[in-house]
Amino acid sequence: MANERPRRSGPRPSRRSRARNRTRVLGAAAALLLAAAAVTVVLTDGGSPTEGSLASNEAGGPGGSDDRSQGRRDRERGRGPSENDFVDIRQAPPREREPEPGRSASTGGFTVDCGVNANGLRNSENVIVAPGVPNGAQHTHDYVGNQDVNRFTDDVAANNAILAQGDTTCAGADRSVHYWPVLRDTTGEDDDADRPGGGLDGNVGRILTPSSVTVEFLGNARGPVAGMPQFLQIITGNARAGTQDGANANALWTCTGFEDRAFTDRYPLCPEGSDVVRVLDFPSCWDGGNIESEDNRSHIVFPEEDGGCPEEFTAVPRLRHTLVYQVPDGPNFAVDGFPEERHDPVTDHSDHINVMPRELMAEVVDCLNEGRECSRSLPSPDLGSPAGIGR
Repeated sequence: MANERPRRSGPRPSRRSRARNRTRVLGAAAALLLAAAAVTVVLTDGGSPTEGSLASNEAGGPGGSDDRSQGRRDRERGRGPSENDFVDIRQAPPREREPEPGRSASTGGFTVDCGVNANGLRNSENVIVAPGVPNGAQHTHDYVGNQDVNRFTDDVAANNAILAQGDTTCAGADRSVHYWPVLRDTTGEDDDADRPGGGLDGNVGRILTPSSVTVEFLGNARGPVAGMPQFLQIITGNARAGTQDGANANALWTCTGFEDRAFTDRYPLCPEGSDVVRVLDFPSCWDGGNIESEDNRSHIVFPEEDGGCPEEFTAVPRLRHTLVYQVPDGPNFAVDGFPEERHDPVTDHSDHINVMPRELMAEVVDCLNEGRECSRSLPSPDLGSPAGIGR
């Protein structure tokens, strides 16, 4: 769809550097008088070359010890990312500007405090894209909001009934579910190194808990918004964008203190004292009837270039996830993903199912349409329920 075309922040490295060099044959016929057959050595490289392995090839030739060491390191890191995927944030292009608000725009903002997943609720399922499929994501998701996320089936109605009764980490008794792929410190190790969704699917390293998570709802540049229906499913980005030429990509990577610039297809290297930021904006033009669709996208789409919704679509509150992380120095972190995506930063994505109480959704709508800044916050830990989880 035109309003979901990928955004690019500059030239990507050659696709040749991502090609799978499956099999190289280095054969030499021995003297026929001394051997009955030729000897063929087949070397298999399951990953793609990084800058380091290309340099090794030039220095020592294919199959040299440096090349094998680099290949082993690539496999240990899930065959990616490469050093080319990391760029100093000061080289990032300016962020795209929001559309200029019209006279009838809904200019308010509403934040809901849902915590940072301090309790470590994670799995490698995807209830929207692959409901009921064990390890359907092949990568690990962080969850905030609804806590009953480990017993889904392939029955959407049954899953919605589960969510309607779940405990939540969000303020205002908001049982919505918010989930996204974890970010890892690739110099470390976590306890899922030998599990599906973790090391068995090429996702290795210590899982990083965000230092902050902002769940924010914004208005529409052309007019008022209406409430989201209960159990509306929304996704943003594409976990397979790296191998699908950026289709439906919507990643945004920046650093604290540099939020006016960002990459869409690179990891940012932040200066000392600055943290990595992931910004994930969701589509917000609803078809007015469906809470899901076969392609998981056509029932709710992105606004057009001027900020308005396509004909026959209704503007609803625009959800934004902003995730902040303290990462190790250098090119030593990566987002989880499908094995073949090589942890490409363009694959970043996030998912949401709306289970907000109708009364709270009405507050959100009024706040946005009236141009106010509003929020719902969790009580202090000593006043609220354990770990910020309640009903």
